[in-house]
Parts: sequence; C-alpha cells; structure tokens
Amino acid sequence: MTTLRSFQNEIEEIHNREVTRQRQITTATTMENAAKVMKGKAKENVDTPAAKEEPRRDTQGEARAGSAVDEDDDEILNLLLSKEPADRDAVRDRIAALLTRHNGEYVIRIGERPPREELYSGELTDESAGWKGASRSIEDVQTLVQELTKTVEEVGGRALALFDVMKAGHPRTAVLLRLPPPNVSLTPEVRCAVVGNVDSGKSTTLGVLTRGMLDDGRGKARVGLFRHKHELETGRTSSVGMEILGFAPSGQPILPNTSHTADPDTIRREKLGWEEISLQAAKIKYLKTTLYGLTSGAPSCVILIVGANAGLIGMSKEHLAIALALSVPVVVCITKIDMTPPNVLAETVKQVVKILKSPGCRKTPVFVKSAETAADIATSFGSDRICPIFQLSNVTGQGLDFLRTFLNLLPSSEGDKEKFAVDQPFEYSITEVWSVPYVGTVVNGIINSGVVKAGDTVMLGPDSNGNYTTTMIKSMQRKRANVNTAEAGQCVSFALKRIRRAAVRKGMVLVHKTDAAPRAVKQFEGQVLILYHNTTLQKNYQAMLHCGAVRQTVRITGMDHPQGVLRTGDRATVQFEFISHPEFVKEGMKLLFREGKTKGLGVITRLL
Repeated sequence: MTTLRSFQNEIEEIHNREVTRQRQITTATTMENAAKVMKGKAKENVDTPAAKEEPRRDTQGEARAGSAVDEDDDEILNLLLSKEPADRDAVRDRIAALLTRHNGEYVIRIGERPPREELYSGELTDESAGWKGASRSIEDVQTLVQELTKTVEEVGGRALALFDVMKAGHPRTAVLLRLPPPNVSLTPEVRCAVVGNVDSGKSTTLGVLTRGMLDDGRGKARVGLFRHKHELETGRTSSVGMEILGFAPSGQPILPNTSHTADPDTIRREKLGWEEISLQAAKIKYLKTTLYGLTSGAPSCVILIVGANAGLIGMSKEHLAIALALSVPVVVCITKIDMTPPNVLAETVKQVVKILKSPGCRKTPVFVKSAETAADIATSFGSDRICPIFQLSNVTGQGLDFLRTFLNLLPSSEGDKEKFAVDQPFEYSITEVWSVPYVGTVVNGIINSGVVKAGDTVMLGPDSNGNYTTTMIKSMQRKRANVNTAEAGQCVSFALKRIRRAAVRKGMVLVHKTDAAPRAVKQFEGQVLILYHNTTLQKNYQAMLHCGAVRQTVRITGMDHPQGVLRTGDRATVQFEFISHPEFVKEGMKLLFREGKTKGLGVITRLL
C-alpha cells in the first residue's frame, strides 16, 4: 500500500517535471520563431550588422541587483542613529531603494533575533542560546522606531511597530515599512481559502475580521455576511463566496464603523464596498469560503477553521486532505475557545496536533501566542513545513490580533514566479462568468502565464465540441479599476467581444491566438491514490473531478491494477473520460476526484 507521503512527493515531482518540460518546449519554439524573424530581417538588410547580433545580457547588473537584495539592516539602523546630515540623506535613499526592491513592503528587525525553535515552542527566555544580530539598548530601540517612522514618512510611506519587547536582556521589535501602491490596480493581493465543517465558526470569524466588531455569542458578527432572507431566518450562511480584508499603508485593517450597533440592518448596510477598501488599501486579502475556491483560485494558503467544541470532524478532514494534496500551506484556527470547557479544548488541541504530525500531513504545529511569533512565521510561511495554529474567541477577541498580524504580513499571491511564468504564452483560467448590461459577457479568473493587454485577440474554449472561438478583450479590470495590461499571477476580469454568456462556462480558458488551437482533451491518464472508498472502485465508476478551474464528472475507462478494482490506499494508473464535454487540461496538472465520501488524488501523466 502506497503511503500518502511518498505519493505526494511523487506527484509533486511529476508536476514540476512536466511544467519544466512544457516551458522548455515553449521557450525553444519562441526562440526558433524569433531566429526566423531575425534571419528574414538580415536577408532584407545584409549591410546592417546589428541585425545579426543577439541582445547581450548585463550579467554584472544582474549580479549587482541580486547582492543588493541582501542589504544589511544593521547598517541602515546605525546610519539612523548617526547625527551626521550626510548619513540622514544616505539612509533615506537606502530605505527608498529597499522598499522599491521589495515591492513596497519590508520588515526590519531592531535588536537581537531570538532562536526560532524556542520562540515557536513558547520556551523562550533571556538565557536561551542562539540569539542573533546586534544587541540594542531599550533607548536605542525606541529611538530607532521613531527615526524609522520619520524617515519612511519622508519617502511617502508608513511604518508600524508589529510588536515590542522592551525589557532588560534582549529589547527588540520589528517594524513594517510600507509604501502605498501607485494605483488601485497595483494593490498586492493575497488569496486565501477559508474552509471548515458546518458550524465551525467560518462566517463569524470572517465577520469579525472584515467588519471589526466582536460577536455577541449569538451570531451578531456574521449578520453582515448574510445576503438572503432564509439566511437571516435560519442564522446560517449558504452563499458566502468571497470576503475581502484590506490593510492600510500604516498596517492597520480597514474596517467599517459598525462596532457601535447591534442592529443587523445597520451592520449589513455599513459594509465597506470593494472600491472603498481598494482605494484605502496597501494590501488586500481575498477570503474565499468554497471548495471550488480552494481548487481553482490558486490560493496562497488554506485557513482551516476548527470549532473547539467539536474538533476536526466531517468536511474539515476532507478540506485538509485536499489542501495537502494540492500542496497549499495550511493555517489552523481553533474557534469558540471562550465557550468550550478546558478539558474539551485540550482534547481538540491534542487531536489537531496529532493529525498535523501524522505521516500524511508531516507538519510542524506552532501555537501562535504572541505578535512576535505571528510576525516571524508570516515572513517565512510556505517555505517550510510549519503550520501555525491560532486559538480564537470571536466574543472576547482573544487571538484575533495575532491572526490579523499574520494575514497582514503574508506575501502576495502574485509573487510566485515558479507557479506563474510571465515569459510564457498567455493562458487564463475562467472561474466566474457574468452578463453585464451595456458591457456584455464578462469573465473573471487568474492569469496562469504570460502577459495580456486590452485589445488583444485571444482564443476562447474549448466548447462542447472541443473547438475554440476567436474573440477580443474589449476592456479589463483589476479590483474593479480599469487597467490596460495584466500579467501572470494576477486575478483579472475581461469583457469579451461578441461572445454570448451561454457560450462560456467555468473551466474554459483564454489563450493567445495561434494558427493551431490548443488541444481539447476528452480522455486522459493519471497516477492516482485512493484516499477513501468504502467498497471497491472499478471500470465505469463515475466521480466529480477537480483539476484547476475544471470541474466535471469523469468515468473510469481502465486501470492497470491486477484485480481490476481499487480499494482505500491503492495506487494505480487510471484512464479517465470526461462525461459531458472535452476540457483544457495538461500533463502535470494535479487532480482530485470525489463522490460522496470517496476521495482520490493524483496527477495527469498522459493525454489520450
């Protein structure tokens, strides 16, 4: 029986190998076409030697840029303590350059850094071994915070002290330096999938985070998320698709003024709109609460909400399995700690830790009980196997500030250049479709690769017959602001020319126009592992497949298993067929199929 751990490693290797291979083929084709163009130009103008030269890369410049990223923070801090006017000018220029290099956001630490292991375990003392960096006095730390704030404001930014430990031994702090974005469309975004079992506290937590007021223990906080009459009557959300949480350049969350009232109509009415949040924000968090958002939204992290009174049950386990299968970093929030008896809370904590440490998860749980821990984890999140655990009360507010600090510092989803390649041909996955009066058909989704401009001619497909239609992008928006260009990693809406709403569905793609349309796939082969099935899976079994933005029923047409049947824990090469219509899928894409309690995960290895 294949272990989940070894299988996850294998599908990750297949995925990375296929992505690299496809990019190499595309790059080689692009270079070949460019060479043909250059050759043609050379024939046209033989006397122009410049036509034969290839552009030279400034490798020295690249090396300089790479080393400049590793600027020593202590040198900047020493300049800030200097009384020399020349040093003041120099440090202002260096901070401006530092912010520009780091996309307008940088965390600078003042004082010695504690050993991470002791900080995470909660056993940190002044006598702990392994402190790093320059030691500062309490007076120096306070002076540096003031000087940093003043200097950043001089270059048009804002500063926020994330925490301060002002006691003898190791006085220290970390200061967030942030520049406001040049315009709304360039505001960095972080996509988070918020998942969990029914009644775990998802809606209440989202309500508290995005509205600012605490809950009253009877659902006051989630009222602002209700959209329908039946939700008000039952007290349960059924339609929450996405909430947004904005952080100002100062680092503070952008919240409506609803903490003064308990009136549900006022709470819903005073909700801040997208435009209001976007205009004030220096960073935006998209918080999606659907399973489709987890599989199609390319989230930076999954926030798993666990009710302390119920534990990790039902859909929570399935959501965790999907997040692990898709290799998305996980954050656990244990809610309702104010109403849960201590012994029950201890049991839930023990269960969560046990599951996270299990061979299938192999995560290192870290309980976040200070702003310093939250700041440290957020800046390195995703690069290691750490899983932060927040214990929250939406009634008393306990733990919420630590969660806000963590979310504020999460790196932008657009910054992952390995996942989103700007230098590849344009490819865009459609996750939402609307018909807008006086505009026409509008699609929303994520650019998987390439760059696109308003007015570009693109191909939309595949339709039910596997064909592609040529259309044009009339206009485009990011965060409801008009833009002219967008690139890989960004979430964008396009208005399409002469395309009927009925002709577009979720899972279709827009690609750059070429002579040969991309292949529409009806059948494919994949390496799969059955996570759970109560009996046996055999030929002609049908299940719902999730693969990127694609969501369609598939049928098993064949498998290489000796008995011709698959049980829980079995691994096999399986042939699938889409039931309804062909889709745009590629080798190396991760897949997940489910039907009732049955779950399987895998990777596409061959298109048939």
